[in-house]
Amino acid sequence: MALYEHVFISRQDLSNAQAEGLIEHFGTVLSDNGGKVVDSEYWGVKTLAYKINKNRKGHFAFVRSDAPAPAVQEMERLMRLHDDVMRVLTIKVDEHQEGPSIQMQKRDERDDRRRRDDRR
Repeated sequence: MALYEHVFISRQDLSNAQAEGLIEHFGTVLSDNGGKVVDSEYWGVKTLAYKINKNRKGHFAFVRSDAPAPAVQEMERLMRLHDDVMRVLTIKVDEHQEGPSIQMQKRDERDDRRRRDDRR
């Protein structure tokens, strides 16, 4: 099976529990089709760079999975049909990184970022 990372944005008028419920729902879709969810993170409500379906904000969610391609295709198909999901991005990766994603790390823990005055 292949390793994937999925990010999806759901509508801003959902509650936090409903947005996290979407993660569980699509995780069960993966598991029903022979895959498994390795890790999932709820990133919270974030402001979008531009309006999507008249929404200025959205609930962001991140899922790491180990699944066959047909399972991922079925999950993406159901995500695109779901009224609450606005955008979906799936990336195939060689390996999953350990620990939390960059979005979940505290700003001072991100040591790989350079400061603006060090760019020269």
